[in-house]
Amino acid sequence: MTAAPRPKLRFLGGAGTVTGSRYLIEARGRRILVDCGLFQGFKTLRERNRKPFPVRPGSIDAVLLTHAHLDHSGYLPALIRSGYGGRVHSTSATADLCGLILPDSGHIQEEEARFAARKGFSRHKNPRPLYTLKDAQAALERFDTHPFDRNIDLGAGVSARFIPAGHLLGAAQIRLEIGDRVIHFSGDLGHDPDPLMRAPRPFGGADVLVCESTYGNRSHPDTDPEAELAPILKRTFARGGTVLIPSFAVGRAQGLMLHIARLMARGDIPYVPVYLNSPMAVDATEIYHNYHEEHHVSREDCAAMFRIAKRVNTVEQSKELNTRQGPMIIISASGMLTGGRILHHLVSFGGDPRNTILLSGFQAGGTRGAALADGAQNLRMFGREFPIGAEVVQLKTFSGHADADEILRWMSAAPAPEMTYLTHGEPTAADTLRFRVDHELGRSVRVPEHLESINLDRPR
Repeated sequence: MTAAPRPKLRFLGGAGTVTGSRYLIEARGRRILVDCGLFQGFKTLRERNRKPFPVRPGSIDAVLLTHAHLDHSGYLPALIRSGYGGRVHSTSATADLCGLILPDSGHIQEEEARFAARKGFSRHKNPRPLYTLKDAQAALERFDTHPFDRNIDLGAGVSARFIPAGHLLGAAQIRLEIGDRVIHFSGDLGHDPDPLMRAPRPFGGADVLVCESTYGNRSHPDTDPEAELAPILKRTFARGGTVLIPSFAVGRAQGLMLHIARLMARGDIPYVPVYLNSPMAVDATEIYHNYHEEHHVSREDCAAMFRIAKRVNTVEQSKELNTRQGPMIIISASGMLTGGRILHHLVSFGGDPRNTILLSGFQAGGTRGAALADGAQNLRMFGREFPIGAEVVQLKTFSGHADADEILRWMSAAPAPEMTYLTHGEPTAADTLRFRVDHELGRSVRVPEHLESINLDRPR
């Protein structure tokens, strides 16, 4: 009699990089994919999105999403178009946000492909999007939603459960039970305290832990975000400048508007026009009203952050905004300057030293945002080099991720797993956290390699 194959975990993404989270569990004749994210940043990473998926998509039985951000959900339309025929399991808020994020991603990719073809700056004769708006809309029809703390039967003695992770509306840790074995995926753990979200649920223990390490080599400063933000805004307004804020449309944009609204209400900064140039961020702000149990912002503050900004919906309105002068604030996606309307604003406002470019979140290596944070004086956009003369500031207090100390405290809430794997972090961050988990907690820990496969019944 042939022995049943050992259960395996394969790191198809999120290993050695902070993007492209994809973890494949093969057990009891089932294939379960945890997260289905886009690779972003360096070209060598982005090119992985165009390669055939490492396993036949039609052989996967279920997809589980930790949350809606593109580096965790953004490959779904391509996976489904390539033959995945199963369901996508998520929390309700994650499904609602994916309903904004995935179509927006497909639309932007189509627009960028058309723009590249029209302007002739692509090396491909006929540039094509990775997937289209239609592909994204088709993917949304596959979602099944589940509440937190409810078992999801995936068949063959395999079940899953979503556990609150903070970080973003709907964001979840995933506890996967395979017979009597427990594999726990942290997802992206939220920062405590966070201006919007409640703290993540402490780690409840597992045989194997897969944990993020985005800020594995850093500690967040013990500073009030509004105390950091106010002087930057005031000095820019004093010189008649525009504050340009590249922002993730979901989560970060709402937190920024909340703090700006509070600063203006107290008189700490002058009232100036605030423009939210991201239809997706507008819609996401409305979704926050539907999930008050997941965050600690009052209904009054939710209403204030929604009122503070003038919403820019059409392309024509966005173009007209580029003809205006400050003082004013423009919040627009994407947060790492990888695409979207923010690039057109950067062309218009980035060269003027009166203006400020405010980086409000983590900037993955290889992105324009990371280049600016490192002091780049020119950025390549739309096939050309554009000078950057504006002041560039990277905020230190606006993070949706737990820092290294918070991750260690989160882990310490339960006994040591047999093995901890650190993923979703740049190499330095992941290895720094590995050292601390080893030496401070005395736990078995590794940083896996891309496409590595490990046996879950005997992790190493």
